[in-house]
Parts: sequence; structure tokens; C-alpha cells
Amino acid sequence: MKIFSKNQWKLLLLDNIILILILIVVIGMWIAKPVFMSLNNILNIFRSMSIRGVIAFGMTMVILSGQIDLSVGSIIGLSGVIVAWACKFLPGILGVSVTVSCIMGIVAAVVLAVAVGCFHGYMQHRFTMPSFIVTLATQLLLYGLAGLICGGFPISSVFPDWFITVGFGRIGPVPIPAIILVVSFLIVMFIVNYTNIGRSIYAVGGNEEAARLSGINVLRTKIVSFVTVALLATLSGLMNSAQVLSATYSFGRGWEIDVISAVVIGGTSMGAGIGKISGTFLGVLFLGVMINGMTLLDISLYMQYVIRGILLFSSVLLSIFLPKLKQKMY
Repeated sequence: MKIFSKNQWKLLLLDNIILILILIVVIGMWIAKPVFMSLNNILNIFRSMSIRGVIAFGMTMVILSGQIDLSVGSIIGLSGVIVAWACKFLPGILGVSVTVSCIMGIVAAVVLAVAVGCFHGYMQHRFTMPSFIVTLATQLLLYGLAGLICGGFPISSVFPDWFITVGFGRIGPVPIPAIILVVSFLIVMFIVNYTNIGRSIYAVGGNEEAARLSGINVLRTKIVSFVTVALLATLSGLMNSAQVLSATYSFGRGWEIDVISAVVIGGTSMGAGIGKISGTFLGVLFLGVMINGMTLLDISLYMQYVIRGILLFSSVLLSIFLPKLKQKMY
């Protein structure tokens, strides 16, 4: 007696293609470089991918709603610069401690992220502007603003010890950034899978007009998605500054490409309301494993970009043809 039919086996393979690819890469790297499977290297993979990974979960919400956000890289740099500026200058201006100054900087960065997310959602919905253009404009604006605040130079060695712990600290052997990655994943997965706003995101991404006619608040849904990714980009910017002990306007520049790549590789379709947060986690893991493996194999940085570009292009093609292929098997 067969447990699965031939088509069911094929569907199972197609549904788990990213996981299979991860296993193939891991086994290949384990054979080529045994150090790849050391506990230290595995934890390093999670630590290194956490900064981009947390943004990818928010970006998944935005893409599921049928939009895109190109400003996350600039938000990373600006959030770090705001906190670093606060730590360096507020103690002298206001006569408060570095800890209080750091908290004030974090609050300011969070408020700005919420404002940017609301602006993106409102402008796109109210004026039906392509989110590509709206977020590209704010990408340039925030990049320039960060440069003006820091004067074009890094602001370094100003953070309190507890802030630095966010980037370097560990709980047992596990890096705190890896813990933040997992917690962010669980929170966003809960929002998308088990709340009304999550169901609304899928509905708006699938058919915005049908969602509106069914009573869904489309504007609120878009704003929630944009605010979430902006907040997670701010969190990423703070983790990044804590790791490198400085902040400057260029941090995060171009990271939106890696973030979008992880989302698409994870199976989220661009603008079709199809995808899963769990798939994005696998996409983040796949990119982390690939980048770490290519580094261990001493592959040049330029060739790494070539390979990552091919992966992104292939993932887009796969997202187009995979649903059609699966449909034929039912």
C-alpha cells in the first residue's frame, strides 16, 4: 500500500525545495570544509545573518501586501547615527548620563521609523504612487539626513556597555543577535498567521479591490506592513552599530537587495499575496549558509555577488513557474 502517490512525492519535494537545497549545501560544505559544521561557525552564521534577517520578516509582510520598501538600508544607517549622536552630544547639552542619552536616541529612532512607515503607507495608498518610487525617494532623503547628522564621518566609541551587549553579548553560547532573530521571526509569524491583520495582508496582496469591497481597511493594512519593516530595520541598525561600535550614514547601504533576496528565495511571490514567514526564515538561512560557505572556500567577493545575483534571478523565475507546475499535479 502506497503512502504517497508519485505526484504527492513531487509536490512534497517542490514545497520543500529550499530546505532540500540548504541540506545539499550544508553537506557539501561539511565535506569540503569540516570546520563549517563546528558549533562556533554555526553560531557565527546565525549571528551574521541576524542583522539582515530581522528586516526580511518585515519585508515579507510588505511584499505579501503587494508593495516593496527600498528605504530599509537608509533606515539602518540613520537609526544608528541618531543613537550615536545622542550618546555623544546629549550628555553635554542636557546634562544627562550616556545611558539616558542612548535611550532618548533609541526612542527618537523608533518614532522616526513609525513616521516613515506611516508616510509610505499613506502616500502609496492615497495617491496610488508606486511604492518603489515612494520608498526610493525616502531612501535618498534618509541617506542624506544621516550624512548631515554625522557630518559624513563615523561616530564611534560612544555607546554604553549595555547597548554594546546587544551586538556582542551571549546567553550561554548563543549570541544575543541570533536570539533577537528567532524572537522577531516568532512575533511576525504569529502576526501574519494568527491575526486579522495577517489575513488582511494576504487579502490586500492577492486583490486589493476585492479586499476593500469585503470590508478590509486597506490603508491600515499597508501602514502596518510598512511600519513593521521600518521598526525592524531600526532594530537591525541598532544591532549593527552595537557590533561595529560606531555609526555612519553609509551603514546599511544596499542591504535591501539582500533582504529582498532572502524573501524571494524563501518563496514569497512579488505582489501576489503568496508566501510564508517560515519560508523567509529558510531564505535567510540559505543566504547565510551560502555566504559563509563561499567565504570559507575563499571565493572572491566579486564572484560572490555574481552567484547571489544568479540566485535571486533564479528564485524569481522559480516563484513564477512553481505555482503553475504544482497546479498541473493536482
